[in-house]
Amino acid sequence: MHGAAIVHCTKSKKMMSLRRLAITIVAITAVAGYTVAFQPPLSTTTHISYSTSLFSTPPERSQEQPSKPPLSTLVKRVAVAGATGRTGKLVVQQLLAQNVPVLALVRDTDKAKNTFDPTNALLTIRKTDLGSKDDVIAAVKEGGGVDCAVWCATGFSDAPDQSIFTKIKSILGFAVNSKGSIDAVGLPALGEALSKSPKRTLATNSDKSSPLPKVVMLSSAGVTRPDWSDEKKLALEGCAGIPIVRLNPFGILGVKKQSEEELRNCGTEYTIFRPGGLNDKWPAGSRPIFSQGDVAVGRINRQDVAKILVDLLSTPEATGKTFEGVSIANSDGYYPPAETLSVALDRLTLDKVGVSEDVARATYALMQQLLPGEKQAAAELAMGQTYEQLDKKEVGRLGERGTEEPPIVKT
Repeated sequence: MHGAAIVHCTKSKKMMSLRRLAITIVAITAVAGYTVAFQPPLSTTTHISYSTSLFSTPPERSQEQPSKPPLSTLVKRVAVAGATGRTGKLVVQQLLAQNVPVLALVRDTDKAKNTFDPTNALLTIRKTDLGSKDDVIAAVKEGGGVDCAVWCATGFSDAPDQSIFTKIKSILGFAVNSKGSIDAVGLPALGEALSKSPKRTLATNSDKSSPLPKVVMLSSAGVTRPDWSDEKKLALEGCAGIPIVRLNPFGILGVKKQSEEELRNCGTEYTIFRPGGLNDKWPAGSRPIFSQGDVAVGRINRQDVAKILVDLLSTPEATGKTFEGVSIANSDGYYPPAETLSVALDRLTLDKVGVSEDVARATYALMQQLLPGEKQAAAELAMGQTYEQLDKKEVGRLGERGTEEPPIVKT
């Protein structure tokens, strides 16, 4: 199968055993540094078969993989919201490295000028209030406009040098005004503004023009899980019991869920990518594993996330889809990423079709086997504790499970 694992889902007795597989939980280092996501509604139609790609090329497509044109020939200018964030700045750097003009939407222009080279002719820095619909729409129209965007912003700062007081101030402001957060206001506004621009297309082998996404959203796995039934939470405890879901401070998961749904409904072509735990110590250049159903847990390096976000701008197979991603560490070179995202993403389901319950549970069973560590009993993890610490019976930085507190709520 050339590294691809195919799961055939049927309503057989085998499914019952799959549902009981592996109880796990993902350790989140801090709520302020963890963004969350939404799964599209489950389809009422059960899919008979489903492929969970391990991001490799199947035999039938291994001979002819047409190379895509350079991204710089497919876009006029890309807006990046949250451009100075830890992931956003990597997205900007990758775009500029590919000679793609960038409009950086930022809160602090001085910080942006210190982060990037302000003399770069490809870069335009604009101070933008992402919590203002009018300002976001004005930003994408100014200076000749943009034809697509990458949303890397969040209502919380994950800057490593930000003081704990600033983080507390940010989270409390979010708690009292969640409907006015940048996720709830800025993201739909960006989608609305770009919905009126010409459709982006890429010619395919069949001589048809496939639509490319105009908005690529960085989200994260987990946002649907608080709304799962008690039965589903118990059956899929390995992803329903992770700290961010278990604690869900100020209901932040619901806000992300709503903002994603508004993006889906704004009338523009979109892609929503929901990585697992963002971990800069996890090996970069590893093979991404894509899944659907909001059941993925694991790790992925921010460099890989940024590369995926940029690649999605030229991947028509991603349009209209929401999916998660983690990666398999590639320190030994045995699992290099494929040259294109197209093959893996072509196997995924459109949001308008939805993912069946059986598919989600079978995918969960597979994804649980990809967790880091030896013990892989992540249901025992506390927030701030790593899989490696669990293996060594070491207490995590925020204390034992059940008594830990996210650092942003400490005073």
